[in-house]
Amino acid sequence: MPRSKKSKARGGDKCPQAQGKTQSCGGAQAIATAEEESTTSSLQCEDITQSLPGAESCSTSRERQRVPTIATTALFSYTRSCEAFNGQSKYRALAYEVPPFTETPGTDCLTRKPSLLEQFLLYKYKMKQLMMKEDILKIIHQSHHDRFAEILKRASERIELVFAVDLKEVDSVVPCYNLISKLKLPNNGRVRGGRGLPKTGLLMNLLGMIFLKGNCAAEEDIWKYLGTMRVYAGRKHFIFGEPRKLITKDLVRLKYLEYRQVANSDPPRYEFLWGPKAHLETSKMKVLEFLAKVNDAVPSDFPAYYEEALQDEEEKAQGMHAAKPDTTVKVSTPPRGHAQYYHPTHKEVCEVFTPSQENITSQ
Repeated sequence: MPRSKKSKARGGDKCPQAQGKTQSCGGAQAIATAEEESTTSSLQCEDITQSLPGAESCSTSRERQRVPTIATTALFSYTRSCEAFNGQSKYRALAYEVPPFTETPGTDCLTRKPSLLEQFLLYKYKMKQLMMKEDILKIIHQSHHDRFAEILKRASERIELVFAVDLKEVDSVVPCYNLISKLKLPNNGRVRGGRGLPKTGLLMNLLGMIFLKGNCAAEEDIWKYLGTMRVYAGRKHFIFGEPRKLITKDLVRLKYLEYRQVANSDPPRYEFLWGPKAHLETSKMKVLEFLAKVNDAVPSDFPAYYEEALQDEEEKAQGMHAAKPDTTVKVSTPPRGHAQYYHPTHKEVCEVFTPSQENITSQ
């Protein structure tokens, strides 16, 4: 087995026309990584869910207050997948050709194909390339083309839960798709310029945690949560870059988060709140809907948070109504002591200047 792997790696050195095939082979690299990760990621992440705020509450009876679980398991899975993806040799990537793929006997295509497609779509997003339908069909394989819509839907839903981006068709003439960030973060969710994966999912989870913590989350709680995803302050992350800079600088500068010192804290402690841009572009209800999808639930399954989100929606609606300009026509009355001028109608003017029949007869 080790010898066969080595021969594949060497085969990459002899890959013809490597530069011309970079895009297609890169897509295959994402799919190859997905094949390796899809069989192990769920087992590796089971223990992590237990450490989340409210994870225990979610498994208890409905009488107790249910708390949404943050999307740590899926994010952790993608973190591992992306780390493996980043560590692949470029020569190994060039050794792969574009699918067709062969199915493993007994494998459910609605489990395996969406997983492969997720990695392919994310790779295309990372490279800032549109996802052509014809390429997607190659990944799904001809034998499953009749289930194209269902497989694409499953893949896009999983990506939405992790990265908070929506798959949208951008051209119906030459069918192609793109992943669009739910929030208006710069560079379609990448935050910084250039290529990369979306940061919107991380931000939505942070907003969700702040909401669940009573609209204000201590910095130590934020980093404890991020640690379950193997995201640590000061350690460069493949998806998020340097997390401390992203969270305490970039997202604060963009006004999606507020980062402030806790009053009278000595030594200084800090906390996070929603920033004005977050209040403008999303709402507690939208964030709760996002967390509910992660939990395969609906917002009303979390009564306390649902009530707060409803109240927030009502307050926003009242604020928008109060902000609307008054279009009522008002007739101004002159101040006391000033003459009020009477403006005759057109008919009255005509009657004054048109001679009556009686005056004509007398003449």
